[in-house]
Amino acid sequence: MMIKNGTVYDPLNGIDGERMDIFVENGKIVEESKEKEVIDASGLMVMPGGVDIHSHIAGSKINIGRLLRPEDHRKDVVPRTEITRSGVGYTVPTTFVTGYRYAELGYTTVAEAAVPPIGARHVHEEFADTPMIDKMMFPLMGNNYFVLKYIEEDEFEKLKNFVAFLLNATKGYAIKMVNPGGVESWKWGKNVESLDDKVENYDVTPREVITNLAKVNEELGLPHSVHVHCNNLGAPGNFETTIETMSALRERIHITHIQFNSYAGEDWASFASGAPEVANYINKNEHVTCDVGQVVFGDATTMTADGPWQHTLYKLTGNKWVNSDVEMETGAGIVPYVFRERNLVNAIQWAIGLELFLLIEDPWRVYLTTDHPNAGPFYHYPKVISWLMSNEKRGELLAKTHKGVSKMTTLSDIDREYSLYEIAIITRAATAKALGLRDKGHLGIGADADIAIYKLEDDFERSFSRAKYVIKDGEIVVRDGKIAKGHLGRTFWVDAGGEATDEIKEIFSEYYTLNFENYPVQEEYLPRQEVISCK
Repeated sequence: MMIKNGTVYDPLNGIDGERMDIFVENGKIVEESKEKEVIDASGLMVMPGGVDIHSHIAGSKINIGRLLRPEDHRKDVVPRTEITRSGVGYTVPTTFVTGYRYAELGYTTVAEAAVPPIGARHVHEEFADTPMIDKMMFPLMGNNYFVLKYIEEDEFEKLKNFVAFLLNATKGYAIKMVNPGGVESWKWGKNVESLDDKVENYDVTPREVITNLAKVNEELGLPHSVHVHCNNLGAPGNFETTIETMSALRERIHITHIQFNSYAGEDWASFASGAPEVANYINKNEHVTCDVGQVVFGDATTMTADGPWQHTLYKLTGNKWVNSDVEMETGAGIVPYVFRERNLVNAIQWAIGLELFLLIEDPWRVYLTTDHPNAGPFYHYPKVISWLMSNEKRGELLAKTHKGVSKMTTLSDIDREYSLYEIAIITRAATAKALGLRDKGHLGIGADADIAIYKLEDDFERSFSRAKYVIKDGEIVVRDGKIAKGHLGRTFWVDAGGEATDEIKEIFSEYYTLNFENYPVQEEYLPRQEVISCK
């Protein structure tokens, strides 16, 4: 294949809007090929396929969310075509619809960012049922019994071995922490409020969980940093906890959906933005990356392993609520929610996300997400892009929100606008780099032939809403904004070594509800996979 005369944006190779040809052969970018097919990209914009570093597309809480929200199914029914399957779901779409919608946006790789290890097998079943995109998943570890036990006993080598074993057993990709220690305390109706509170029933603090797992991450040589959902998410004043969490480490750390952890104020009456303080810290400290979790006004389904926060949200809203306890490992909560323009808190949350995008100076360290479906569905990414690229677009929406937003945030004082080059960074180049995916996020020789081609219009939201073409592994899967061919992507996982010791097996047999032999996911369970070895 030859993509001819496209205007290329490829930040990892320093290409900023250059007209050039791209050649594809055997699913890879090559220097030159005997092209069987030519795509005339004259006047079109060519980028690597999008890489979403944090989304929720498979697993137990997704399925609980689907069960909880029949009204969500009715709102968005997707009919079948000669090529695609039918499906439903506006905020929590079914597997096939999820894959189709990502592909139509020009995304080709997505990370499922929070999986209970005991549910990993079913996640991989759903991955096999989610077409078009490559996938990976992050097993939850911040409230795991073995993690807390080995930290309490000061058994670092046992901790490191267990983490390596767990990644292998789940076919996972990165270490995920959600409200470290707080979810374990929630099993007893409690929470932690600071990094130095004791976790219920353990002589361990959240700070110790974060620092020990970050050290394990570096010693194992994992491709991605620890992926952290901070303590005190959603609470006024939590920006201080976020800065303290980042300051606790010199190792790499990724703070996820940081908008939800950048709040100032002492209570909801004084709720305000802490984004300038958080952005200032990140600007001065290169060991931190983050994704934003940008609020999009409208329906959302909040779902997180942070059970105590979800209970708080249930009490605040009165909406229906599900609480889930996952044996020895984690928990979860699900609450439907609507973000409203005229609600002062919601409008401030919307502004905080944009402040972070615009105040963090280095686009290589702040990434586009909506924490799908927590702050809104991922298919509103084009809308967020339009806000980042146009101060006028931001101002139009700001004028419709609660008038208190301008007093409680700095958004109205910021006139920065993102370029197309910077959009390519925050949606594909930087996210691939942060995940350690060397063959993703760029169009250099040897890269995976995952390519998105867009028609550039005056309206940036319209430009990015439907890709003109999407090439996945060298095949055209989207043409003129519609799925042209079904495709099963790969699942990426990390082989970090590790083994199940007699101690692990003994404790497992005593406390878990399934046999140990049924816990690990076998490689043959993954129809297409790519293993990254850290040995």
